[in-house]
Amino acid sequence: MEIRINHLIEGARQAEGLVVIIDVFRAFSLECWLFAMGAREIRPVGAVEDALAWRTRDPEAVLIGERHGRKLDGFDFGNSPSSVDPEIIRGKRIIHTTSAGTQGVTGAVHAQEILTGSFVNAKAIAEYILQKNPDVVTLVCMGKEGLAPAEEDELCALYLQSLLRGSPMPDIDERLHALRTGGGKHFFDPDNQEVFPEKDFWMCVDRDRFSFVIRVENQDGSLSSVKLS
Repeated sequence: MEIRINHLIEGARQAEGLVVIIDVFRAFSLECWLFAMGAREIRPVGAVEDALAWRTRDPEAVLIGERHGRKLDGFDFGNSPSSVDPEIIRGKRIIHTTSAGTQGVTGAVHAQEILTGSFVNAKAIAEYILQKNPDVVTLVCMGKEGLAPAEEDELCALYLQSLLRGSPMPDIDERLHALRTGGGKHFFDPDNQEVFPEKDFWMCVDRDRFSFVIRVENQDGSLSSVKLS
């Protein structure tokens, strides 16, 4: 198995084989939490306008999204797992758009298969890939808004790579904890809790919490994030 590590939006566009689009803070950690909360379906979209258009197709759909970290006008929730009300999203279709993660999913046009990537289900992702045994795996670190590297996404790619190679990182928990003063320090800014609550950090670094993977499929002409147990 050839394992490649790509970066940012251009890396997603160039990704081949079985592709894992990684967005730890917070898009694809959030999608795992949404399924755990009982969401029926998640539709990742790139453009804000496409998300809003779902209102006419499904008035009951819940819109979740951000730009520059902030909740979008007209949306029900921002990209914050700790801010989502499980009672509102349970059994609902979720429309999800973000600055990085969903842009990578919609941009990975050469992928044979797409999975979303995060720490909360990393072990399940590695086990799924090992079972499929593709010739090429591309791990795409989406970074900050898909334009600049993010420490947490790079670390997640290295962690997945270590699991796929059968040599788990012995210091992974220490490195995750160190993100508090690195890639995740904005979650600990007391003046920024409305946008980046501290609880989000801990929910996103809760390593290997979930035993399912999320595969992105084309359904009815649009993308759908599908939970695979």
